[in-house]
Amino acid sequence: MSPTLILINPWITDFAAYDLWSVPLGLLSLAATLRRRGYDVHLIDCLDVHHPGMERGGKAVPPVRRAYGTGKFWRTEIRRPEPLASVSRPYSRYGISRHLFVESIESIRKPAAVLFTSLMTYWYPGLQEAVSLVRSVHPDVPILLGGIYARLCSDHAATYSGADRIVPARSGADLETVPGLLEEMGIPLPSRRTAEFPPYPAFDLLHRPESISVATSTGCPYRCAYCASPFLQPSFTQRPVSSVLEEILHWRSRLSIRDVAFYDDALLIGAKEHVHPLMEALSEQAPDLRYHTPNALHIREITASTARLLYCAGFRTIRLGLETSDTGLRKGMDRKVGEGDFERAVERLRSAGYGRREIGVYVMMGLPGQSVESVERTLCAVERAGAVPYLAEYSPIPHTPLWQKAVRTSKWDLREPLFQNNTLIPCWDDEKRARVPGLRTMARAVRRPRRGEGGGSLGRPRH
Repeated sequence: MSPTLILINPWITDFAAYDLWSVPLGLLSLAATLRRRGYDVHLIDCLDVHHPGMERGGKAVPPVRRAYGTGKFWRTEIRRPEPLASVSRPYSRYGISRHLFVESIESIRKPAAVLFTSLMTYWYPGLQEAVSLVRSVHPDVPILLGGIYARLCSDHAATYSGADRIVPARSGADLETVPGLLEEMGIPLPSRRTAEFPPYPAFDLLHRPESISVATSTGCPYRCAYCASPFLQPSFTQRPVSSVLEEILHWRSRLSIRDVAFYDDALLIGAKEHVHPLMEALSEQAPDLRYHTPNALHIREITASTARLLYCAGFRTIRLGLETSDTGLRKGMDRKVGEGDFERAVERLRSAGYGRREIGVYVMMGLPGQSVESVERTLCAVERAGAVPYLAEYSPIPHTPLWQKAVRTSKWDLREPLFQNNTLIPCWDDEKRARVPGLRTMARAVRRPRRGEGGGSLGRPRH
């Protein structure tokens, strides 16, 4: 009999959360790897908005779903963690109910191990709660923890998560080491492998997926001071175009999805050899699908031909990573946008057929040393260029070049992951934070439809 494994995507615990194609892609990739190795794999996704058990009612606030497979999560207000007690905002657990989670754990008999993923560092209270509940049901079963929090705050995770072992997987290739780790812990390898399951992330384990997410590459060649991608995935590699195309077409046929979100940090790098042929193939073989780029496109890589292909292939959600138009501030952060690059990129997208409100631009707010006026000037620059801005609050991330400056700037001790929460805007002082509502009002005013405009835009993922 094959060993039974439970894979868990834990709750989000935060002041706010929004579902922008928020699937645990790494965990689903691990599920695919383990199934093909012969393990009996069960998935519990605490963020599952379509879990049939939630239809029985309860205290959670039902999620409102919106365009393209996005929307809200189930939400239950909970007590704020002690370090955040002074923050006067409601704090919630996002996802399925505790009762349904325990019920799901109890339904799986004699698991050999439980494997958790983790996402944002400041969401660890939801992970702690889920680990504790697993312990109460299966007290002697080993628990392994991987994911972003486990990588960025490994010492904290080892001390406070409750897991028995931290798994430092960084890429798809590292997933192949997990069976060896399980064997080291006394869990025998399955007697045979199986080709029954496809090699793609196991979206079929989700309840009624509205969309799929695809990564055509790992890592990023840019080394931005605020981004942890170089630490999490040090090398930049791209998948064969044929593999990506086959994956999208497989799930289009199997799940009848219409929306595909690209999780790449650098989708347009080497575009002529990579994404151009992919977009051409998608235009021919999947013209009914809609594509989205929530992680932002690199502005410098948007040529006139790239803009036309994006439009013709059906890319509906275009997001550009401007961050700031302040050249003095940018010098210490990144080298991905030069003078005039942003305006040219927007002009090319507009010429290709995109309307103003279809071109969303991420503007970072709350950076160490950044002024409120700098953000205002960037919002004005976005409006002048003919696009719309989305404010993205800066989150201090360990192992990034900007981390030490953030630690010196913040009034909070950022070694506590809860204080890395971007909702706090932890690297601005009280005077600057008091002006944040004005910046939000300004950004909304720029996004507001103008006479003769149609359509709408979607917003920014919280990370």
